[in-house]
Amino acid sequence: MMWQGPMMGWMWSWSLLGLVVLGALVWLVFRLTDPTGAGHASSAARRILDERYARGEIDEEEYHRRRTGLA
Repeated sequence: MMWQGPMMGWMWSWSLLGLVVLGALVWLVFRLTDPTGAGHASSAARRILDERYARGEIDEEEYHRRRTGLA
């Protein structure tokens, strides 16, 4: 057979590398488009800030200052 020989190992290596790169690209696309992904921490902080303002724990000036800091 022609597939047996010293190049057989390289074919497996390139195939594996291609699968790893493809998997990384798929992961990156899902990570960037997932609304609960990268921005999840900032949206949680914004929600907590909104709740503190609604309860009266912070005044309007501090609310706007911290909200600007989150953006």
